[in-house]
Amino acid sequence: MNTKLLNRAYILSLITIFYNLVEGGVATFYGAQDETLALFGFGLDSFVEVLSGIGIAHMIWRMKRFEVSKRDSFERTALKVTGSAFYLLTAGLILGATSSLYHGSKPETTMIGIVLSVLSILTMYFLYKAKLDVGHKLNSAPIISDANCTKTCFYLSFILLGSSLAYEIFSIPYIDAIGSLGIAWYAFKEGKEAFEKTKGNGLSCNDNCC
Repeated sequence: MNTKLLNRAYILSLITIFYNLVEGGVATFYGAQDETLALFGFGLDSFVEVLSGIGIAHMIWRMKRFEVSKRDSFERTALKVTGSAFYLLTAGLILGATSSLYHGSKPETTMIGIVLSVLSILTMYFLYKAKLDVGHKLNSAPIISDANCTKTCFYLSFILLGSSLAYEIFSIPYIDAIGSLGIAWYAFKEGKEAFEKTKGNGLSCNDNCC
């Protein structure tokens, strides 16, 4: 494979990991401080994406060294841990949203959610296009799959933006809880897809995989 393109793919995977670490830290801190469940859940999702990103970075690192035709034990374990973390996140967000709706809890502000989601939309769009370009040039299924996972994060950012904007404008308490349920749905979807990937060692994917 083209070493220059693989190096680019590896750098993109490291940028994704670093960005999600920073985003996760900021989102969970302000989500807890402002009592914004959607923002807090978004941050936890970013941390889980780091686990997925580590598995991808490891795979690309192997691809730089020799031809890769199947997942190794590290990558399969990373997928299982990632899938389990997404399922736990789903359960936690559903419980949190239920409690928020029951008690009528509402955030102090969702302004940080607006700013962070806009930044995430711009970043994820850049990463998605860059990864997809490299993946197609290398004809690499796992890199294209990673690009589609980044696209899912791109859509997830719109959920946070929508719920944060709606609350900031209308101040309706349950909008934040609904936003967190949207994030929970995506987390469940990503968890399911992670476990589906562990069923075989192959690296094939389609345009809908994540």
